[in-house]
Amino acid sequence: MAAQSQYESWLIVRYIGLIVIFLFLIAAFLLWRIDNARAERFRLALLNQIVPNVTFLTGPIKSIGRTVSDLKSFVNVYQQNESLKIELSQMKKWREAALQLEQKNAKLRALNNLKLSSALFWVTGEVLADSGSPFSSSILINLGAEDEITDGAAVADGLGLIGRVSGVEKKLSRVILMSDVKSFVPAIVGPNNQEAIIRGDNTSAPLIDFVRGTSKIQPGVRIYTSGRGGIFPPGILIGEAVLSSDKQVRARLSANLSQLDYVRVIMDSKSKIPSKAGSIIKNYE
Repeated sequence: MAAQSQYESWLIVRYIGLIVIFLFLIAAFLLWRIDNARAERFRLALLNQIVPNVTFLTGPIKSIGRTVSDLKSFVNVYQQNESLKIELSQMKKWREAALQLEQKNAKLRALNNLKLSSALFWVTGEVLADSGSPFSSSILINLGAEDEITDGAAVADGLGLIGRVSGVEKKLSRVILMSDVKSFVPAIVGPNNQEAIIRGDNTSAPLIDFVRGTSKIQPGVRIYTSGRGGIFPPGILIGEAVLSSDKQVRARLSANLSQLDYVRVIMDSKSKIPSKAGSIIKNYE
């Protein structure tokens, strides 16, 4: 009974306290809403008595306010940083795409700089894949019989000769590169126009073999196609002669066979390329 009586008394005190607080809040609200001179003087006098006595509370309150403001600023900075990271990642992707396009445009412009006879015509295509084999050097291009590609036609990039067509399908063709062991290109070397054969041996610098004449080939001289045999048009740049570490004279190709994107298939309507010249190479394989 005593505990229940004490609990009821506590409830009554709580209710009375709530009523007093409620009435006080209503009175303060009405006091601050009354618009006359007496009420204004009373408010000023009340504030004059209260504010100086609670200054010890304003310091912590201001500190809490500044802390909350700093936290909001930190959250905003963090969000902006994350947004900038996302934008930077997107910009990197666009930059990479722009660099790739720039490289492709440069290679396409380089094709226009290749000096060819006006009697020749050509078709420009894109490299689809390479052989991926250490024993064979060839690529596939997206040009075929629909583009009037001739089996056995010469192929070059913007810097020089890279090989010949060996097999033509409807929409693609296979190109044997000059580094392949099945590649033999008739050439003229140096200012003396010495005839030779550029023979592939699965290296980036094919051998200069079967040189006609007694003069030694000097390193640094230019090498061009001779046109012998009627397969390769004459005058296409191949590269320059170099002396390798094994004391053999080789041809350092002007074209970079490991970075081929766009190529030009060169054809001469007057040349007499044997029909199905690519099958000759295939039979040799």
